[in-house]
Amino acid sequence: MDRFAREGVELKGIIGLGGVAKKSPFVMQTLADVLNMPLKVARTEQTCAFGAAMFASVAAGVHSKVEDAQKAMGKGFEKEYQPIAANVQAYAAIYEKYAQLGAFTEKEKY
Repeated sequence: MDRFAREGVELKGIIGLGGVAKKSPFVMQTLADVLNMPLKVARTEQTCAFGAAMFASVAAGVHSKVEDAQKAMGKGFEKEYQPIAANVQAYAAIYEKYAQLGAFTEKEKY
């Protein structure tokens, strides 16, 4: 996420796909807290295949643009996690220590 920010890539949210995203609310809530942004879990089990089918429907002329295919074929999201402010603060403090340790170890010559 730090690299995206440095490169000017704006992220407004995260989409979780498949196994862990569907089976572990704890992991998904933790990720939303660590990243301090909303996280949505895709409803479909085969998200990547569904996306490929959407693009194929546009290439085949069934839909005129990807957004139309998404509206017609998309299944939406089954759950959304919002960051919990107290957890965000705690994880930010831990991450700061982690970043300092990383910076220190990168400067050391062994």
